[in-house]
Amino acid sequence: QVQLVESGGGLVQAGGSLRLSCAASGRTFSSYAMGWFRQAPGKEREFVAAISWSSGSTYYADSVKGRFTISRDNAKNTVYLQMNSLKPEDTAVYYCASRTRTTVGFPTTPSQYDSWGQGTQVTVSS
Repeated sequence: QVQLVESGGGLVQAGGSLRLSCAASGRTFSSYAMGWFRQAPGKEREFVAAISWSSGSTYYADSVKGRFTISRDNAKNTVYLQMNSLKPEDTAVYYCASRTRTTVGFPTTPSQYDSWGQGTQVTVSS
């Protein structure tokens, strides 16, 4: 089992930046990929970005491509989400997630992940 703790959320004006962190502990060596999802009030949880623990390859949702960057620090067992040019529609609770089993391509749905953090609120004001 992998335990995940997110941090770095907050209130920012449109056009601003935030960096989210996700610290992993437990059986992190067995992780295949890490992902970030977000969920706005009244909406389903949606995929944001994913990264392979081993290769560092990344994959993004179209809505954040070119604005958000996912990265990882294997030595610190931490995954980051750098968010630039934030928009009010980026407002949501952001969750990181871990998947232990290998798969073809990047997992982009919540059911494909095994462990979740508690979430961190990101609010972008207009």
